[in-house]
Amino acid sequence: MTHLENVVLCRESQVSTLQALFGERHHFSFPSIFIYGHTASGKTYVTQTLLKTLELPHVFVNCVECFTLRLLLEQILNKLNHLSSSEDGYSTEITCETFNDFVHLFKQVTKAENLKDQTVYIVLDKAECLRDMEANLLPGFLRLQELADRNVTVIFLSEIVWEKFRPNTGCFEPFVLYFPDYSIGNLQKILSHDHPPEYSADFYAAYINILLGVFYTVCRDLKELRHLAVLNFPKYCEPVVTGEASERDTRKLWRNIEPHLKKAMQTVYLREISSSQWEKLQKDDTDLGQLKGLSAHTHVELPYYSKFILIAAYLASYNPARTDKRFFLKHHGKIKKTNFLKKHEKTSNHLLGPKPFPLDRLLAILYSIVDSRVAPTANIFSQITSLVTLQLLTLVGHDDQLDGPKYKCTVSLDFIRAISRTVNFDIIKYLYDFL
Repeated sequence: MTHLENVVLCRESQVSTLQALFGERHHFSFPSIFIYGHTASGKTYVTQTLLKTLELPHVFVNCVECFTLRLLLEQILNKLNHLSSSEDGYSTEITCETFNDFVHLFKQVTKAENLKDQTVYIVLDKAECLRDMEANLLPGFLRLQELADRNVTVIFLSEIVWEKFRPNTGCFEPFVLYFPDYSIGNLQKILSHDHPPEYSADFYAAYINILLGVFYTVCRDLKELRHLAVLNFPKYCEPVVTGEASERDTRKLWRNIEPHLKKAMQTVYLREISSSQWEKLQKDDTDLGQLKGLSAHTHVELPYYSKFILIAAYLASYNPARTDKRFFLKHHGKIKKTNFLKKHEKTSNHLLGPKPFPLDRLLAILYSIVDSRVAPTANIFSQITSLVTLQLLTLVGHDDQLDGPKYKCTVSLDFIRAISRTVNFDIIKYLYDFL
């Protein structure tokens, strides 16, 4: 357990629960376990690390890669077959087309000496994809222990809640385990653990504290933050390497890294450029707009209404909701600017980053800024989905929330102004920061 605590940080409760569920190798475990939580909350890492550390026989399958029933079932069986025949090094490819065949073949594979007296674990990552497959697949996996009469546990890893999986006809209920988002303290501890050996832990922890202070409000994804930390650390160390500052001179180190973190807010977080391009940008101290081919977004040709959807999304992200009446209602009456602008509001919304907004507000702004009448057809909703796929919009709320999904616009002001010019729309006139 001590070794696990050093490898898996800030997930002691979840590790303890899973270890209790797994029990001894020869004990019958819970038939199915459903683990859910947001992206980069440690679900996959904790499960894989625990199974590997305890040396439990398991197969790990990504349901996005195995997008058909046959691919999924054959992947599980062939990986199990490889486990059972690892001693003699010989295994044959298994073909399987139905879940009924899968149960029979699963019984045969798990008859092997090294599998029959211990629990076999099947881990299905991105399990939400199972909802789009055959109707009998999910209930079958939930009751695989009963159907195959074998000591097997199926673990589902998903980003959505179990209630979105449960069939209307009912099914066997799995054990549900929730992985909450990492707090800022958790992220500080995890990222500080990655410090390079040539620098002290306190020096790297101070750097991570600065990084989280800048990015935590707009990005809480551990993978993205870890990428940003590795990419920007050489620039943070630069004054120390050149001898201009010591490791304890935090003010000088902050002044050196601040402009580069602002650039990173516009580029690396959105993955508009590669790591090599970013390093060149840092080395040459080049302005973002001067690097040719810097942004993939500038090469995206959008349909007519998609441009207006993106403009509406940008306005919804950077304008307070209470300003919508002033900007988009024709007969809103007179509103004095002195009363409208609160004196204490001195911080620009563009410095604070984009705010999430509901779909209803996006559509309301869209209908206000488009000259012609736009019906809320499936075509409009499909274009919103396409913008999310292109990473021009980010979905920040899941569809299980009562108030519906929420979005954020992830493009820069320069990009949105370029889009606005193609449709003859003066976006500056509608931005609260430019009043």
